[in-house]
Amino acid sequence: MQFVRSKGFTLLELLVVVAIIGLLAAYVGPRYFSQIGKSEQTIARAQVEAFAKALDAYRVDVGNYPTSEQGLNALVTRPAELSKWNGPYMPKILPLDPWGRAYLYRALSPSEYDLLSYGKDGVPGGSGDDADIASR
Repeated sequence: MQFVRSKGFTLLELLVVVAIIGLLAAYVGPRYFSQIGKSEQTIARAQVEAFAKALDAYRVDVGNYPTSEQGLNALVTRPAELSKWNGPYMPKILPLDPWGRAYLYRALSPSEYDLLSYGKDGVPGGSGDDADIASR
């Protein structure tokens, strides 16, 4: 009687391959996901810079930054009391931060403002992915 050896992998060989794939995933996975968090922060910084440029253009035309009540909407829609407005200074729809929340704008004076995103966690403060992204 002759035994026919079937072609294929043994259970031990398959387990070794699965273990190697698991080790690679454990090594590469955290690095990949940390890059995603960094890219979200990069996008938020770029959007804050775009808002800052639009706010500066608004200030050149109008003479001051929008009030807190006017907010960032003054960049896309003419406030009723302004005649020197030459906008829109931003697209018709204001972008949200990468985490889906509106950017926070607060006029400190006619020549100063705060513009920020509270980061991934949405609360003030934090570090890493949860760090706030501010204009100044």
